[in-house]
Amino acid sequence: MTDRMTRRSVLAASAALIPAFAHAQGARKPALGMPRSVISEPPREFGPGAAPSIAPDPDVLRLDPSFDGLLIGQEVIRRISTGYHLAEGPAWSSEGQYAIFSDVKNDTLYRYIWETGEVTAFRKPSFNSNGNSFDYQGRQITCQDFFRRVIRWEIDGSMTVLADNFDGKPFNAPNDLAPHKDGSVWFTDPIYGGVLAEGHPDDGDGPFNPGGFRDPHIGNSGVGLSGGMHQTLPANVYRWDPSGKVDMVLPFEAGLFPNGICFSPDCGKVYVIRGGSVFVADVRGNRIANLKVFTDCMADGVHCAPDGMRADRAGNIWVSSAALLGYAGVTIWNPGGTLIGRIRLPEGCANVCFAGPKRDHLFMAATQSIYMLRVNIQGAAPG
Repeated sequence: MTDRMTRRSVLAASAALIPAFAHAQGARKPALGMPRSVISEPPREFGPGAAPSIAPDPDVLRLDPSFDGLLIGQEVIRRISTGYHLAEGPAWSSEGQYAIFSDVKNDTLYRYIWETGEVTAFRKPSFNSNGNSFDYQGRQITCQDFFRRVIRWEIDGSMTVLADNFDGKPFNAPNDLAPHKDGSVWFTDPIYGGVLAEGHPDDGDGPFNPGGFRDPHIGNSGVGLSGGMHQTLPANVYRWDPSGKVDMVLPFEAGLFPNGICFSPDCGKVYVIRGGSVFVADVRGNRIANLKVFTDCMADGVHCAPDGMRADRAGNIWVSSAALLGYAGVTIWNPGGTLIGRIRLPEGCANVCFAGPKRDHLFMAATQSIYMLRVNIQGAAPG
């Protein structure tokens, strides 16, 4: 039978020549490339048209072996949308199968639809919505910077004002919130919403409007209808009770403006970002005890400026970082406060949540963009 040259025989013959060729040319090391990252030159690109990133992702940094168990080797960071002014307040609706996030300065609440990947304007105007979550009944709760209040959207589509004052004095501008298993809602009340771009300044001379040069009535037809027009309270942390009562759980201390807030998986501990550090305290009904610094958010001598955070079901705390390039993104801390990993993004990150039907996708709201990374752990909070 005539010997026919088949694909298999050609490959076998070629393989037989490789050792002889290598001997003739001298042993050579395989040529390996370096993957692009957010700090390489040229830097890594994101979005449609960008080259795929090799796995493991060069911008997911393993700082402790325990972090490996929270990752999936084939998964890489993806940018799913961009073009925002200040992306904030991500939250996941398990019933609706969508994520929401605020563009605070663009006065719009957006929705990311899981099945299609489409991003649509969900509530516009949002009255400068900032922090968002979903409670244990699946209802959306939101901080509205413009009206300086906390609201809840009911299942029938109506809106309920949960809290807009403490002891008859209006809030500054509630920033972030977290639902507790007992039905309460805890929220921070710093001063960041009292500016033209993120709400409205004080009417006349005041802490939010030094000199009174900014007119809150221009371009804002709702000013004066509801909410405070002057700062009168310190930047405290509060607890709203289902009875309607509001308690102050953490008073302001000089230089420690509160920001992000979340609970441990069993809701026995509360974490609060204050003055650039994360604090933790034991929950005692409508009070806290044993307040202490959980982490100062330092990595390699760089302060990874925290803003918002979420806990996973193992008790790790995933904290946004608005630091400089190379440290902007997310820092991950184990329950003991040890830094175990970092996620680098090309822009500062304001807040995170766990999204997806299994709540196993880290959904990151950065300054101008939304990024997502599938992980091997689920979020603890319902939203």
